Amino acid sequence: MRRAIIMGAAGRDFHNFNVYFRNNPNIRVVAFTATQIPFIENRRYPPELAGPNYPDGIPIYPEEMLPELIEKYDVTDVYFSYSDVSHTYVMNRASIALSRGASFHILGPKDTMLKSVKPVIAVTAMRTGAGKSPTTRYISKTLKKLGFSVGIIRHPMPYGDLVKQKAQRFTKIEDLDKYEVTIEEREDYEPHLLNGFKVYSGVDYQEVLQLAESENDIIIWDGGNNDYPFIKPDLYICVVDPYRWRHIDTYHPGETNVRAANLIVLTKVNTASKEDIKAAERKVREINSNADIVPVEIIFKPDIDIEIRGKRVIVVEDGPTVTHGEMGFGAAYLYAKKAGAEIVDPRPYFIGTVKETTSKYPHLKELVPAIGYSKRQIQELQTILNGIDADLIVSATPTRLTNIMELNKPLVQIYYEINDHTGRLREAIKRFIDSLELQPRSTAL
Repeated sequence: MRRAIIMGAAGRDFHNFNVYFRNNPNIRVVAFTATQIPFIENRRYPPELAGPNYPDGIPIYPEEMLPELIEKYDVTDVYFSYSDVSHTYVMNRASIALSRGASFHILGPKDTMLKSVKPVIAVTAMRTGAGKSPTTRYISKTLKKLGFSVGIIRHPMPYGDLVKQKAQRFTKIEDLDKYEVTIEEREDYEPHLLNGFKVYSGVDYQEVLQLAESENDIIIWDGGNNDYPFIKPDLYICVVDPYRWRHIDTYHPGETNVRAANLIVLTKVNTASKEDIKAAERKVREINSNADIVPVEIIFKPDIDIEIRGKRVIVVEDGPTVTHGEMGFGAAYLYAKKAGAEIVDPRPYFIGTVKETTSKYPHLKELVPAIGYSKRQIQELQTILNGIDADLIVSATPTRLTNIMELNKPLVQIYYEINDHTGRLREAIKRFIDSLELQPRSTAL
């Protein structure tokens, strides 16, 4: 029997196990490894989810232990199962596995995608922070206006009790507290809930999918990082960020999404340079000559009208975007700069696990990443923000920080959304719906 390790980051790794390995008689998974997200190693994939072939569950180790784990468990196969990393990074891990005698694999869509009985629109990206979330919000609202009920299935973020997180259904803001979600989960779920949509997530996506199918006309897959979908899409969308056009064909598995997409949404065309926009279009065309390319703006506005020119401000941005997403700025930074604020360097104030995490990303200079994977990190983030000598906080995290912590200075919340200034994105969605000849069971709007 083959003996495998699944390399992951608490998301695709569990999904791949569920659909490919759990009932596979020819291969036994002896361990997971975990990286990228803090506090997700040194636990077990529980037997309640692992199935009868794994009565003791499966241990999860730090990825740094991969070489010794291959020898310890006499591993024959290593499966790479996470996202938003460079091609060089992936092959470095392959070299580690090969040097210890194991084969190295990446499972593809045919082995991992579930098939839905409902039409599926997948929103993916070339990199995290490209604009998937506002694109998903725009599409969901467009479908709602056409009269369809829409269920949003979110890429997993099971960082807590995996059994309790098996299949989650969020219908109201209070559900975020009920499930004790992290800041990262709040950032992705809260805006959809405020727009009146149900959000589904978890660990076992067959069950998650069945929940969403039972209540909706259309499913939207709201992707995480730059991963490809867990559910086979009828319309495959990839969001491309012109600021990072050089990453289009150099990051895994974002290049897969660009190549597979029916529709490319080119975001941030109102703030990126004309040169970067044209370069992004050329690079997309080099590897995908068939997809439609639709340009959209991302506009941002504050929740309150306040003069911040000359004020000392702390900039807070979405955590994954500016950490492993490698963006050095976001909407809050752009707003503060344009408004003439003085941005405070927060790095001398970093403490604890926040300091440990950010030390891995030297490109972070004038902002605080909203890292909150545990109660301890949320408390550390609160201490950092309260300890910085500044007049106010400008935050572009999709969840309002004052909902989960007490701050000692005013907070300006920056909201950002898609502006379909050409109307072409709406037209593309309408054409897709017309091609299905689908009649809504909903009469909403």
